[in-house]
Amino acid sequence: MKITYADCFSGVSGDMFLGALLDCGLPENVLLEGLALLPIDNYDVKTEKKKINGLAATRCHIEISEHQPHRTWKTIRQIIKNSRLTDTVKEKTLNVFELLARAEAGVHGCSAEDVHFHEIGGVDAIIDIVGAAIGLNYFGIENLFCSPLPMTRGWVKCAHGDLPLPAPAVCEILKDVPVYGLDLDQELVTPTGAALVTALSESFGNFPPMTIAKTGYGAGSHQRNDGRPNLLRLVIGENARMDEVQEVEVIETHLDDWSPEGFPYLAEQLFRRQALDVAIMPIQMKKGRPGFMLRVISEPEQAWELKKIILMETTAIGLRYRREKRWTLPREKITIPTRWGDMQVKKVETPESTEFYPEYEECCRIARKFGVPLKSVYAEVNRYDATKSTR
Repeated sequence: MKITYADCFSGVSGDMFLGALLDCGLPENVLLEGLALLPIDNYDVKTEKKKINGLAATRCHIEISEHQPHRTWKTIRQIIKNSRLTDTVKEKTLNVFELLARAEAGVHGCSAEDVHFHEIGGVDAIIDIVGAAIGLNYFGIENLFCSPLPMTRGWVKCAHGDLPLPAPAVCEILKDVPVYGLDLDQELVTPTGAALVTALSESFGNFPPMTIAKTGYGAGSHQRNDGRPNLLRLVIGENARMDEVQEVEVIETHLDDWSPEGFPYLAEQLFRRQALDVAIMPIQMKKGRPGFMLRVISEPEQAWELKKIILMETTAIGLRYRREKRWTLPREKITIPTRWGDMQVKKVETPESTEFYPEYEECCRIARKFGVPLKSVYAEVNRYDATKSTR
């Protein structure tokens, strides 16, 4: 699976995201040919190679040759839908702009349909967002992951006058997204950049397990006041799941006012969001009340989404979490012959031998289909195991 990680150590903006994609190897002619499918003109895409604190990066900016009108979300939506862009690029673009529209509507107290985009609704923002979708599509990116975002202080000038940082629209967009404070009087996260990573990212957190293929840096439009590089780093590669030593996040909470009949549904939702394991254990809580301890094991980059599910689906008002190391044996699903035909089992490589473990659901399927005891199906796999497990 092709994935990319947006390392936003200096925040994110639309032009930085597009510049990083170009720096990763997105051909400029592919970008321009894709943008030409939009019914918009009187602009020019300018790119330049720069060195920021010794790091080679790509700066991308849009030059507008004629005045462009403010556009409503309704107008922009029609521009995108009526364009000749691919369906995938249209969908990504519309998702980003819809998030922007809802955020602006929340800030200004109006309908999303009637939101007038000022700076973020200009041709430059449309090009940044559509260009980002074109770039992700070009590289075949299936999942985008993102780091937590830095929140600075100070003021930013916009069509409505001076507004405090983080910009109000940014705060709306980044609901439920992990952020951290930075003592810097300068804008690092723009509404367009925030909407791009929020609408398109699978999750926010640390670097995901991956085999790195490309790294690109997108340069911002200004220098940071503290001298650090104003860059966005995109890392593109293949998803990698380690078969041996791994770091996982363990999430726990105690529940004494929650009905356990909801546990199967909760577990289903957690596994759907790629939890590695889910368990519930009876415990004795304070004041002698019986309760439960819920424990969820997750890859670190998936933990944020799983925490949200726990807080939404249970009565928990707080969670504990920690990082732990785990060691798993190499394993794969294979098919073995049985008297009832082929069935799937789990092949596991232990330090001493190869073992074959029955899959419960598969054994149940065989037992129901042929009307045989479940234990007979397990015994069949164990007989196969006995003949094959010794090296």
